[in-house]
Amino acid sequence: MNDSSPLSPEVSPLEPLPQRERYPFWGYQDLVILLGLTLPVLAVSALIVTAVSQLLPAQKSSPAVGVLGAQFLAYILWFLCLWALIRFRYHKPFWFSLAWVTPRRSLLLYAVCGPLLALAVGFAGALLQTPEIEMPMMDLLRDRLSITLVGIFAVTLGPLAEELVFRGFVLPLLTRSFGPAIAVLLTSGVFALLHGPQYAWSWRHVLLVGLASVTFCLVRLRSGSTLSATAMHATYNLTFFIAYLAQGDFPV
Repeated sequence: MNDSSPLSPEVSPLEPLPQRERYPFWGYQDLVILLGLTLPVLAVSALIVTAVSQLLPAQKSSPAVGVLGAQFLAYILWFLCLWALIRFRYHKPFWFSLAWVTPRRSLLLYAVCGPLLALAVGFAGALLQTPEIEMPMMDLLRDRLSITLVGIFAVTLGPLAEELVFRGFVLPLLTRSFGPAIAVLLTSGVFALLHGPQYAWSWRHVLLVGLASVTFCLVRLRSGSTLSATAMHATYNLTFFIAYLAQGDFPV
């Protein structure tokens, strides 16, 4: 709502103002429920992918198929849990509740800011003398199919799921309790730590992920739109993926 909070989804000026209610309407009990479903969702996803791989042994030729398949399915199931929480517990529209709305400024502006953020993070990494590390994800990039799957995942489902959960669901809740500054730091800290295994727990890499998350949070707060943060996140990931391909050190 335009005059109430940058976290609230916008309402068209042509529509009558609805009765003001607390936003977000969900609470920490819902967050605990969502977190509690994480391990079961991961376990179910792994079992399904393992079963499918036994039926389709040819898929074993691409190492990314199994890993990304399990992660993709886990994101879908987790997304459905979040959707059910909003729809059935509160009887609210899912996308609008998580501020999946057109931002006040052009969406293209935020998409263009993604590569700029990637360049800034790259520059910060150079200043920190970020070391070359053996990242577990790179072990998947052994063939064209794997590279394609990782690239598609990195610029579509990955940013979508992460922004809906962190900037759409968690950030508003923490902002209501602690204010925007602490909420941004807490959200970004958790976001960075969850990416720790991906970067073999290199503190420099984790710090850079945290800085990127701070920017996504600020975009969410400023624009009032999770969609804008998602667009920026997607082009940010795309920039790093293109940089990886430009190195030419991948299978043909």
